[in-house]
Amino acid sequence: MENNQPIIVKRVKKTAGGHHGGAWKIAFADFATAMMAFFLVMWLMTSATPEQKKAISGYFQDPIGFTESASPYAIDLGGTPTPAPERTLNPDISETPESQPDETGVSTDQIETLAEKMEQERLELLLQELQNKVEENPELQRFKDQILFEITQDGLRIQIMDAENRPMFALGSANLQPYFEDILLAMADTIRAVPNKISISGHTDAKPFVGRGDFGNWELSSNRANAARRVLVAGGYPDEQVARVVGYASSALFDREDPFNPVNRRIDIVVLTKKAQRAIEGEQGANGEPPAQEQAPAPAPSQRPAAALPADQLRERLNIFESGNSPLDQLNNQ
Repeated sequence: MENNQPIIVKRVKKTAGGHHGGAWKIAFADFATAMMAFFLVMWLMTSATPEQKKAISGYFQDPIGFTESASPYAIDLGGTPTPAPERTLNPDISETPESQPDETGVSTDQIETLAEKMEQERLELLLQELQNKVEENPELQRFKDQILFEITQDGLRIQIMDAENRPMFALGSANLQPYFEDILLAMADTIRAVPNKISISGHTDAKPFVGRGDFGNWELSSNRANAARRVLVAGGYPDEQVARVVGYASSALFDREDPFNPVNRRIDIVVLTKKAQRAIEGEQGANGEPPAQEQAPAPAPSQRPAAALPADQLRERLNIFESGNSPLDQLNNQ
């Protein structure tokens, strides 16, 4: 029996690649966009300041306080959004950030910290240089027991005091002894190597002044401080760098146990920090009280650091403050 069923031959044409549709392209584009947004958010989180993060957070928590003040956007090309305190619903976002970086990217706090660090280093170098000068100069070495150096909260204090048989001034007057003039002249050149201003104060012991009724230890201590200023100026120290000349009589004794000790008769020269200088000039400490270092008993003189720099290296480092090449000067010039 013959099979008459027709035979059907199906031919399949093979091609190099088939059409799979375009849905994957849309998915990939969404993925790429999401990744770009993710990395943008990560970059913003690492580069934004705490104040900027607080402002962005405040926008999402309380958009009313922002849209009614200036810009309706969390990040605006025209500037950082400012909350409206009278409209805000979030009590934490009620003030504009106070400390913002300047155009160089350095905040005020960073500049002040760097300035204080540089100033501390400057004063320590100056202390070492002055100690070196006393040790290297045979004339000054004879009086090194009468010269004390120390770093205080107000700056570098230099105290030059009387000895039993070696007074700085003629008895009851402001006339300097020659050796005291030599000490001041030797120090003037070194002190002016730094830009800090100085304060000069005179002190007496508790022995009452015998003489005119209208002239006492207050006038005597003031006159002696001013006489020391004149010698420093004669030695080349700029007169405009003197922030204060004052007499304390016997109100700030060095030796409180013995008010008549000759060491209470002394001249204090303080190379001031900027903070202490502002207090003297009235920007701070408007109550008129003298700096704390004048009120407290003087501590023992500081010793020369064990790792003090050689004299030539020390002078080379001090020169950077006079020439204006310190790191802080370079930062301010940016």
